Amino acid sequence: MSQPSARGTARYRADDLTTLARSLLERAGLPPDKANDVAEVLVEGDLFGKSTHGLALLPLYLREIESGGMTAAGEPEILNDIGACQTWDGRKLPGPWLARRATAEAIARARRFGLGAVAIQRSHHTACLGTYLQPAIDAGCLMLLTLTDPGHSSVAPFGGVTPVLTSNPIAFGAPAPDAPILIDMSTALMTNGSVAAYRQRGESLPHPFLMDAQGRPSTDPNVIAADPPGTILPLGGLEAGHKGFSIGLIVELLTGCLAGRGRAEGGDGWSAAVFILVMDPAAFGGTENFDRQVAVLAERCHAAQPRPGFDHVELPGAHGLARRERQLRDGVQLSAGIVAGLAESAARFDCPMPVAIA
Repeated sequence: MSQPSARGTARYRADDLTTLARSLLERAGLPPDKANDVAEVLVEGDLFGKSTHGLALLPLYLREIESGGMTAAGEPEILNDIGACQTWDGRKLPGPWLARRATAEAIARARRFGLGAVAIQRSHHTACLGTYLQPAIDAGCLMLLTLTDPGHSSVAPFGGVTPVLTSNPIAFGAPAPDAPILIDMSTALMTNGSVAAYRQRGESLPHPFLMDAQGRPSTDPNVIAADPPGTILPLGGLEAGHKGFSIGLIVELLTGCLAGRGRAEGGDGWSAAVFILVMDPAAFGGTENFDRQVAVLAERCHAAQPRPGFDHVELPGAHGLARRERQLRDGVQLSAGIVAGLAESAARFDCPMPVAIA
């Protein structure tokens, strides 16, 4: 069996990885439906190349199930239900399971009202946000998804050095002629998971994406855990970070604030506040007009003269979709560290590791 070298990689069939993840989650205590959603979302994260938000999370999720940090059974509590809008208490249930169900609910309401929105307080971690967009796109709709962890602070407001926000991701998807537009981004220069990965590997960052507690830019990932802690810089960095800070505030307002439970309550373990909005073009300028406008917009972006170092212009999501297709065909590439974490979990729960692709 082919195995990765200490700092190398190995490839595995996506279906084999999903089977392993599902089996481990079930043995840890998740019911089959929840285990299946979590497993599929984690593998999708790796398929899209979001390695910090894929199977690297599985050992952490297993420990959360075992410790009770992730609720294994039951349903979310509906706190409010008015027209196109619904608000849930996620009760720390698995984030991927909640987000998939909330997406389906928002799509159904968008079909009825033109807009459909679900706000979730107290979800558990949701993994890769971009993995939730496709069902809305398949329904011919646009979708916005935002998230914060109200109990975690790693990004200082622009002009400050004290962490207040976190990396506050945004995902957005829309139908387009050849391939959907898929946006999955942090409102900071790095995600928390990426900084943690550099710390674990003992590597410096390629650029000064962090700031120490004295306000100096830094490439040392350990400043995030110093006393007092450093922070991740918002999008725009030291010069234009007011823009990233502002977008991060939008995420906070749409998630914890709108759902009614956020930073005012303080920490609640590993938690998330989530907002999902689905928009049906038929309720606005009409589906045909929307499609026509998107087609021209995409065509003009693709036709733009590339700058040096680029041979063409891609729309957001094109690279990830190509990677996903390639990895479905050739195998999902996992680092040695991720494989080691999976192997340790497999041994602990007496599950066979899949055979790597030679």
